[in-house]
Amino acid sequence: MLLVLEDSHKKHLAFLSQVDVDVVREFCRISMEFIRKGSNPKVYQSAAQKLGVEAQTVQHGVEGMMYLLSESSKLMLSEIDFQDSIITLGFSEELCSLLLELYLANRNEIRAILSHMSMDLPHYHSLQWRFDVQIASRSLHHQTTPQVLLKLETKDGETMDTHLLQTDPVNLLHLTQVLDAALQEMKSPYCRRIARNIK
Repeated sequence: MLLVLEDSHKKHLAFLSQVDVDVVREFCRISMEFIRKGSNPKVYQSAAQKLGVEAQTVQHGVEGMMYLLSESSKLMLSEIDFQDSIITLGFSEELCSLLLELYLANRNEIRAILSHMSMDLPHYHSLQWRFDVQIASRSLHHQTTPQVLLKLETKDGETMDTHLLQTDPVNLLHLTQVLDAALQEMKSPYCRRIARNIK
């Protein structure tokens, strides 16, 4: 699998080919600090003064590097896939090998940070159901009222929640059709691309 970079990211990363390898190493260090602690505009100002460029150029370079490292780590790109992904950026062989080295050294830490940042939502654990039919009542002797009772259990970390639901077959059929349509939509290329980026 290859990482597909948008033109804006390619533009931000193009700055790295104009600077020394030691500067790229420093950009990676700043990017890792960005991932760990968030953005620090003071660092951009001091780096911009040393390089003689605008602070926004440095910020875009760091953000481009951070995006490259975090997205590659999300997808757990292999060495070959990572190299194939950055070869389109037109970097020198030395710079490509440095980026690969930095990626491999920081990949596990980035994945750990990203997993802590992700939302932990309740998820499905089990479902029990029962079908009840009321055949008659005192006032209506020939009445048929079907009901479906559901006991849904969800898990949030170590906490288990139980939800009791009741519906009629028509609404249950409609619910299954809507969920099936959502599952079919998840198979579309657009949704697959979004899901791949959320991982």
